[in-house]
Amino acid sequence: MQLELIPVEEFYFALTLAVRTLEDVETPGLVEHVRNKLLVECGQPSTVSPGQQNTFNYVFRVQGVDNSPAPQLLVSLSDWQDKLRLSSDYGWTLDQERKPIRTDKFGRRSHFTLELRSHLQQWLQIPLI
Repeated sequence: MQLELIPVEEFYFALTLAVRTLEDVETPGLVEHVRNKLLVECGQPSTVSPGQQNTFNYVFRVQGVDNSPAPQLLVSLSDWQDKLRLSSDYGWTLDQERKPIRTDKFGRRSHFTLELRSHLQQWLQIPLI
């Protein structure tokens, strides 16, 4: 698994309505730690709209993971109400009317979440499991 940051200039073109929450991780100090690590590793977040409940959102294209029939795979790391939110369009795609529909991979979202957690732990040196 390899993550490629989507910069703020491309964010709205890349994000789809199929991106859904995988899980919210609530560990004291984790959000601040992840925010600082991502700022060092990636620079500016994919979205610049800080608020009280949500202060950062980094969106990545994922390489090396099959999400067919969807043309790409996206992952979002953000904070939401002092929790680290992991989101993705894994197992979802958009139909011709741009409505999200489940794919055959939907049942493997929990497995994908574990893979993502493991990757983030190694890359950002953060305790997620």
